[in-house]
Amino acid sequence: MSDFFSDFWSYYIAAIALVGIVWCVWLLFSQRKITKSAGAADDTGHVWDGDLRELNNPLPRWWMWMFLLACIFSVAYLILYPGLGSYAGVLGSSTQGELAAHRQAAEKTQHEIYARYLKMDVKQVAADADAREIGQRLFLNYCAQCHGSDARGSRGFPNLTDNDWLYGGDPDTIQQSITKGRNGMMPPFAGAIDGKQAGDTAQYVRSLSGLSYDPIRASRGESTFKTTCVACHGSGGKGNQALGAPNLSDGVWLYGSSEGSIVDAILKGHNGHMPAHEEILTPERIRMLTAYVWGLSNNGGVGQ
Repeated sequence: MSDFFSDFWSYYIAAIALVGIVWCVWLLFSQRKITKSAGAADDTGHVWDGDLRELNNPLPRWWMWMFLLACIFSVAYLILYPGLGSYAGVLGSSTQGELAAHRQAAEKTQHEIYARYLKMDVKQVAADADAREIGQRLFLNYCAQCHGSDARGSRGFPNLTDNDWLYGGDPDTIQQSITKGRNGMMPPFAGAIDGKQAGDTAQYVRSLSGLSYDPIRASRGESTFKTTCVACHGSGGKGNQALGAPNLSDGVWLYGSSEGSIVDAILKGHNGHMPAHEEILTPERIRMLTAYVWGLSNNGGVGQ
C-alpha cells in the first residue's frame, strides 16, 4: 500500500483498521456486564415452538480470552507487518521482497541446472532431450503468445519451424533477436504511388513467387518495383536479412499473398515488433531458448 496518491488514504485505511480493533475490544468488555443469576439465567422473553426460549447468558470465559488474544495478535501483526496504510511495519516485509527472495533462490537452483549446458555448443544443447524440454517450457511461457504453441506463427508473426528467416537463422542471430528484440519496418508508399500502381506491383510480386498473375499488369508493376522496392527487397525480390526485408520469391508470406494483402502492405506499410527479453530472462535462459528455437528447423526437427 505504498503507492497511495495522497497521505489521506493511508491515514484512512489505518484508522479503519485501528478503530475496528478498538471497537471489538469494547464490544467484548461490554458483554462482561451480563451475569448469570444464582440458579437461573436472564430470559429475553423470546419464545419459539412453545418452550424454546432465548436466554441472555454471559459469554464463556474461554471464548472471551480467545477473542481478546485475537485482538492482541491483530495489533502485533499491524506493528510488525504492513497493514496500516503506507506503514511498512517494523520488519519491513513486503510482497515484492518475498517475490525477489523466492526468485533469487529459484535462480540459484536453476543456475546449477543451466551450468552444465554453458560449456556446450548451442547445437549440442539443441540435441539434448532434457535441454529441449526446458527450452520448450521457456518457449511456451514467453514466445507462444505470438508464435503459437507449435511455433508455426500466424498472420504477422513468423513461423519458426521452417528455414525462412527475416534476420537469419544461425544461433548467434537468433540469440540476438531474443535478447535485443527486432523492429521491422515496411514503410507506407501511399504518398508516392497510387492504388493502380500498387495493384500492378502486387501482380509483379506474385509472379516472383510463382503465384498466378496478370502478365500485362505485372509488366507495368515491374518498373514500379525496381524504382521503389528494390532498395530493400533486391532486384530479384530475394530480400535482405541485414534489414529484415523478407524474401518475396520463396512462397512464404507473413501477411498474406493475395493482391489485396500485398497492396495494403505497399500503401499502408507494416511495423513488426519483436520485444527484447534481456530484462526478462537471464542469459542462461536466453541461450537455452536460442537452442530450442534453432532446433525447431534444424537437426531433423529435434526441437519439435
